[in-house]
Amino acid sequence: MRSRCISRHRDRSRNSLADWARLVCNTSRNVKRSDMTDTKTTDTKTLGFIGLGVMGEPICRNLVKKSGKRVVVFDLSAEPLQRLRADGAEVAASVADVIKRSDVVFLCLPSARHVRAVFEGDGILKNTRSGQIVVDLGTSSVSQTRDFAAQLQAKGAAWVDAPIARTRQAAQDGTLSVMVGAVPALYAAIEPLIRCFATDVTNCGDVGAGQVTKILNNMVLFETVNALAEAVAVAKHNGVDPKLLLETLSKGSADSFALRNHGMKAIVPGVFPERAFSTEYALKDLSYALELAADAGIKIRGAELIGTVLQEAIDKGSKDNYFPVIAKHIERT
Repeated sequence: MRSRCISRHRDRSRNSLADWARLVCNTSRNVKRSDMTDTKTTDTKTLGFIGLGVMGEPICRNLVKKSGKRVVVFDLSAEPLQRLRADGAEVAASVADVIKRSDVVFLCLPSARHVRAVFEGDGILKNTRSGQIVVDLGTSSVSQTRDFAAQLQAKGAAWVDAPIARTRQAAQDGTLSVMVGAVPALYAAIEPLIRCFATDVTNCGDVGAGQVTKILNNMVLFETVNALAEAVAVAKHNGVDPKLLLETLSKGSADSFALRNHGMKAIVPGVFPERAFSTEYALKDLSYALELAADAGIKIRGAELIGTVLQEAIDKGSKDNYFPVIAKHIERT
C-alpha cells in the first residue's frame, strides 16, 4: 500500500514540479521586467522568500510587516507577487536572483520534489554563499533534508528545517506553530524571524528533527480526523446530531484540536474547500511517515490504514479538497 500511495502521488505532482524545475533559473513569465527591482547587493540584512501559496503568502506578508528587513520574493504566480510588492516586498526575477540577494532564504513549497527543483540547477546550491541560511518551512523528506544540509555545510552555508503547523488563518494571524531542526546557535539566529509569523517555536533537535516531529504530528492528525469522521457517520445513522456529538466529546477525554477545528468546522457542516490542505498533500505528508517507519523496520498499521482512506478519497475525485473530505466517502457495508 505504501508504494502505491507514494507512486500515485509522484505521478500527480510531476506537472507542477516540472513547472518549478523549468522556471527555476528563468525570469518569471508572469512578472514584467519593469516590476523587477535592481539586483545590486546592499549591506542591509535581506530576507528571501520562495513559494507564495496559500500558506506562503501570509507568512511572507508577516515577515514584510514585522521583521524590519528588506524582503525579496519569487513565485510562479503573478498575483501573490503583486500583492506582496504592494505591501513593500521586492520581486525577484528568479530563484537564483533571490539566493544572490538574500542572507536568509525561506522556502514554502508543496513537497520535497518542489524543494529539490529549486535546490538543484541554477538554484540554491549553485548560488549559495558562505554564511547564508536556507529555512525550509514545508513538510519534506527527512533524508533529503539532511542531504541538502550536508551539501550546504560544505559550502559554508546552513540548511534549517522549520515545518509549519496550524491553519491558513493562523498563517494570516501570525500564530503558527513551527518545529525547527537546527543546532542551538543557528536556532537562536533565526528564531526572532520565525516569531514574526509564529507564536509557538520549538527547537526539536539537530537538522531533520523538525521534519520528523512535523511528519508525526500530521500522521496523528490524519488518524484522528478519520476517527472523527467515523464517529460522525455512526452518530448520524443512530439519530444523534453530529454537532451535539462533537460538542459533547469536546468536554471529555476525546477533545482535541482536530475535533474543534477539522471536526466542527469541516466534517459537521460538510465544508471541504479547495486551496486548503488537500487530500493529495495529506497523502504526501503521510508517505514521509511511512518511509520513516519502513526505514526503522516498524509497522504502523493505523498510518497504513489512513493512507488507504486518503487514496480512496483521491480516487473518488477529492484530490484537491480539504482532507477531512474523507468523511464524505465513508460507505455503509
